[in-house]
Amino acid sequence: MTYINFEEGMTYNGDWRRLRATMEKAQRGEPITVGFLGGSITQGSLSSLPSTCYAYLVYEWWAKTFPQSQVTYVNAGIGGTTSHFGVGRVKEDLLSSQPDFTTVEFSVNDDNTPFFRETYEGLVRTIYQAESQPAMVIIHNVFYESGTNAQDQHELIGRRYGIPCVSMKTSVYREVANGNLPVREITPDDLHPNDAGHRLLADLVIYFLEKVYATLDVPEEQIVPPHIVEQFAQMPTPITANGYEHSVRYRNHNCQPFLDGYVADTEAQNHITEIFRKGWISEKAGDRITFEVEGSSLAVQYRKSVKHPACVAKAVVDGNEEGAILLDGNFDETWGDCLYLQPLLHHGVDGKHTIQITTTEGVAGTDVPFYLVSVIASK
Repeated sequence: MTYINFEEGMTYNGDWRRLRATMEKAQRGEPITVGFLGGSITQGSLSSLPSTCYAYLVYEWWAKTFPQSQVTYVNAGIGGTTSHFGVGRVKEDLLSSQPDFTTVEFSVNDDNTPFFRETYEGLVRTIYQAESQPAMVIIHNVFYESGTNAQDQHELIGRRYGIPCVSMKTSVYREVANGNLPVREITPDDLHPNDAGHRLLADLVIYFLEKVYATLDVPEEQIVPPHIVEQFAQMPTPITANGYEHSVRYRNHNCQPFLDGYVADTEAQNHITEIFRKGWISEKAGDRITFEVEGSSLAVQYRKSVKHPACVAKAVVDGNEEGAILLDGNFDETWGDCLYLQPLLHHGVDGKHTIQITTTEGVAGTDVPFYLVSVIASK
């Protein structure tokens, strides 16, 4: 395969102290947990086996490099999801496992906009302050057809918090764009990697890990520049309005909304990728469900179905019928049902709010039921 200059993929070196500490912990033979948070690429989309996705390959590096340590693997990737959803679920899906190291990968799921700069900052701050103080690496994947991603926004956050950033755009994509690497060798759809593409992504992350590993015998003060120590002596202040750091995701196991026709889904969720679980179901027009939550930014998640017709609903915040937002359960794509995240309020008044969701179209027994997955409240 074409030579890839992984050094060009190191777009920001950041603060290595947490990563060195994790490696030293593993070197002492203490158990560590390595986690991976992101979208479909992290989940392993288009890898032939779970063991050929980049996340597992990076986990294998940890396990082989530190055989004296028991290394636990946590894959918290869910396809088709953004950092807005990530900050709502990170505590339950990742931080509950007390990771020592994690990658964060949403650069092809988030848009390259200030909104996702803010949700991404909320996510990074949540991980940064977790009890286990995990080392982080930010991954920038890329759309190979256009070369686009959210790297501009995400790297601003990485640099603010001293988090190393690695980029497929400035390494692998560069070779695709200049004609040295046929894109079909690494991805069949210009986004999701095949096994060779997953291997390249893993190699990019491992290239950085090897650089840090090679410094373990060198005193930290010789490796970490004084300005880095000074810059990150305390928690950095946010660079955005930071309205998403404190996010709570409400599902039927942790809240009790008022039900008028909606029914709680009691089927067990065996894995986080079983995304249509622990929600509420409506089968006909006129059904209602009402939540009282606290925050300044609100959103709902619901299912868009490839089977038509599906029930349609509307969401009303604080009784404002004129500002009602349509929740259309019909999905225009064909690749499968979509877990759709719909913002309802952004930087509103911080306090208690009422969210009422009413099914407006649908007939029991004929239309696909409306499935409300969750409500996310942030501040």
